[in-house]
Parts: sequence; C-alpha cells; structure tokens
Amino acid sequence: MLFAGIAWTATGFDVAFRDDAGVVPADPGGFTAGSAGELVGRLVQLDAAVVHQLVCVVDSTQGMVDGGLMRHGVAVHRADPWLLPLRPAFGSVDADTLALAGATRLVDLPRLVLTEGSLTGRDVPGVQSGRGDGALEGDPSSARRWSRLTSSAGNAVALTFDDGPNPPCTDAILDVLERYDVPATFFCVGLQARAHPETLARMTAAGHAIGNHTWSHPLLPDLTPGEVAGQVDRTAKAIALATGGQPPPLFRPPYGAGADAVLASPDAVTIDTVLWDVDTGDWAMPGSSTIARAVLTRARPGSIVLMHDGGGDRSQTVTALPAIIEGLLGRDLALVPLSPR
Repeated sequence: MLFAGIAWTATGFDVAFRDDAGVVPADPGGFTAGSAGELVGRLVQLDAAVVHQLVCVVDSTQGMVDGGLMRHGVAVHRADPWLLPLRPAFGSVDADTLALAGATRLVDLPRLVLTEGSLTGRDVPGVQSGRGDGALEGDPSSARRWSRLTSSAGNAVALTFDDGPNPPCTDAILDVLERYDVPATFFCVGLQARAHPETLARMTAAGHAIGNHTWSHPLLPDLTPGEVAGQVDRTAKAIALATGGQPPPLFRPPYGAGADAVLASPDAVTIDTVLWDVDTGDWAMPGSSTIARAVLTRARPGSIVLMHDGGGDRSQTVTALPAIIEGLLGRDLALVPLSPR
C-alpha cells in the first residue's frame, strides 16, 4: 500500500508518501493556496495507477480535500490530535508525519465515509445538525450566535454557501444568482480567499454578503485558543484585502462546532456567529433533486439555508439552485443577504 499524508500550511498544501514498510517511495509535493482541486485530481490519478492501493491521511485541522477524494473512491483516514505530535504555530503537523501514521498505525485512524464526512467516528459536542428549529433563539448568547433570522425579518429567507471561493462552481452559482437577481451570503475559507480574490470582489460588487469560515476548515474544538484566533484573524484579513473593505462581521464555524471558542476571544465583540436551520446535505452529493427538496420542504420565514460552493465538486448544488430560488420566490418568500444583528 501507498500512504499519502496531506498537510496544510499558511500558503497551501504539502503531500508526502510512505509505503507500508515506512519507506519514502516518492518525492513530496507542494500545492499553493486554492489548489485543493488540483491536489485531489493528482491523488485520484495516483490511486488509479497503484490499483486503488492509495490511502490518504489527513488530520482534523483541515477539511478541504477529504470529500473530493472520497467522491472518487479514494480511501481517506483521519489522524486525531492525540495520536500526533504538537502542531506548529500555524498549520497542521507535517505531511510526512501523517503519512507515517498511516503506514504504522492505520488501525487507529478512522476511515472517513462520504455520508458522514470529516467527522466520521467522532462524537463532538456542539456540532450543528441543521435539523432543529432555531433553538438558539432562547440561548443567552443568541444575539451573537444564531441559527435563524430575527422575527422582524418577516418572510425573509437567507441562502448561504460555505467553503469557497471555488472556481468554477462558485462562478456558476454567482451566475444563477445574477440571473434571478437575488442575493446570498458566502462563508469563505481563507486559503481559498487568498487564491481567488477576484471572485470575492465579484461577490461584493453584486451585493452578496461575505462571512469568515476559518483559514483551513478545521474542527475548532481540536484547536487551542491561539490557533482559533489565528484561523479567524488571517481569514478576516484575506477577505478584507480581496474586497477592499473591513473584516467581515459574520462568522460560521466549520461543522457548526466551536462557536463558543470564537465568542470567547477578545475580538468577538465585532463578530456574529451564524449557524443554520436548513441543511441541504449537498456536501454528500445526494443528487440535485434531493438538495432542492430539502430546501423547499423545510424552509420557512426566517430560515437560514446551508449549501456549499467549495470543498469539492458542487455541480449538483449549481443544478439545484434554480429550482430552489423559483420555489421560494413562488411562495412569496424574500431572499436576503445576512447582516449582523
């Protein structure tokens, strides 16, 4: 078997290889920010070349490539923090350490499945299922942590997209939104924002809202307070640089987990943490009709709808979007961008 460790850094991704004897059989590779799709494509090709004997190993501090790999049938395992050495100040453990973990202790690394995603096998308190009824409205911190629009929003519904910008899927989504003249909110990952500032500029010019979705899409409860702050701060600066504006006041934690860690930070007074009450499950690629049906059967006035423009192939979301928009508008619901409370 061949094991590929996939690490992230402040500027992109690194890949290192080990075989099942722990030997390094190939030169490591580097990929710049925004090249998650290229990285996935290279590893899919390699998996085919070694007759599906490739095992990819990631850790819980990034969730940007596992979905794309699993979609193509590549085996992906997650190495949790207690199995690894300490991380650097900003970044995951190095790629060779991850590859070696796969080669020497694969039995301890849960294999991810597409229907459960990056958190396969983890029971993480606070993960937002998106299938509730906006119960955070009664929470003392709901003014800064909310899953639905305020009651004063009337018949408004917010469409939101996570994990981009991710050409060409993000561009296709922006084309659909422009065609129907409706706004949305995009929660952007810092590595992607750094690589595609022109897409964020287009979002801003079209009147869409932009929120912070961390730098590398980590599971925030696995990070130290300093690492959480670094994820949020670097992403805020990347978005502000791309849009020519201020750091975004909206934040969405990956998987809906770890909001309290962000609210406890010194800069949280300027941040609203936004979750959702309608989860389309589009990240698992259940089919465009299933994605559309999830919205049209569950959305109601005040809903915040979760979809994705990044983290993998989002063509099904693009295909579902016209039916979603037409269905919601046909019920006299107003589609609005999010703004701080």
